[in-house]
Amino acid sequence: MTKTQKLQGKTIAILAADGVEQVELTSPRQALEDAGATTHLISLKAGEIQSMKGDIEPKDKYRVDKTVAEAKAGDYDALVLPGGTVNPDKLRLDEQAMQFVRDMYDSGKPIGAICHGPWSLSQTGIAQGLKMTSWPSLQHELKLAGAEWVDQQVVTDKGVVTSRKPDDLPAFNAKIVEEFAEGNHQAKRS
Repeated sequence: MTKTQKLQGKTIAILAADGVEQVELTSPRQALEDAGATTHLISLKAGEIQSMKGDIEPKDKYRVDKTVAEAKAGDYDALVLPGGTVNPDKLRLDEQAMQFVRDMYDSGKPIGAICHGPWSLSQTGIAQGLKMTSWPSLQHELKLAGAEWVDQQVVTDKGVVTSRKPDDLPAFNAKIVEEFAEGNHQAKRS
């Protein structure tokens, strides 16, 4: 199996809203598509979402493929949660978005979350008992949510891949491709 075929036939959900850190959306998406996956951008509303650089500088807009109201966990093989401060904060206030994240986890789908993306994992209770990393300011919240927080470039536990920041993207991208290729992680979560 070649590198480009590693994720052939898999459809990956990328859950993001306005304020997503552009490179944390585009870099993993490109890595997944280069490995043969189809990606769908899922968001709170139809149309486009506004990406940012460092929560300050508006960057490109991206077309939404489905809203969280339309998305079903059974239609996807894995989930990516990009960061930016504003994006995950909006997502975690939306009940349907958090239910989608929880449904993905409960059905054994691997998840990748970078920077502030792990906020959704604390909001949904998924962080409980996991070894994780994130942007440093989430450390306290993740610990309160029951995670073992570590300051490492990339951490994988029970099919959940986490990274700290944009500089970690090469390691994060390689690890999500590997974990997503492994498929369902239900047995690791039991």
